[in-house]
Amino acid sequence: QVQLVESGGGLVQAGGSLRLSCTASKNIFRTSAVGWYRQTPGKKRELVAHITNGYSTDYADFVRGRSAISRNDAKNTVVLEMNNLNPEDTAVYYCHALVTTGPFAEYWGQGIQVTVSS
Repeated sequence: QVQLVESGGGLVQAGGSLRLSCTASKNIFRTSAVGWYRQTPGKKRELVAHITNGYSTDYADFVRGRSAISRNDAKNTVVLEMNNLNPEDTAVYYCHALVTTGPFAEYWGQGIQVTVSS
């Protein structure tokens, strides 16, 4: 069983920055598209940013221009850096991996809280 472990969440003031990191317990990243989602109470989980194993990236409109996603396949790690945070960014952030080569598999992290104070 693969585990995705997130770190780097917490409380940050509006206008500040945050760096979220996710590491997989097994060597799956070379064959996976990975990304970050977020969810607030009563709302659907939504994509924040995504990076394929070909290093193509995609960002949600609400973070485009103030976020950067990167990956290190040797370390099975994906990092999301967010700047100019605002209270609307408050959510639980989830790491996601989709194995795209070989048997299909999908993994989620347990989620990490990000709270932006005004």
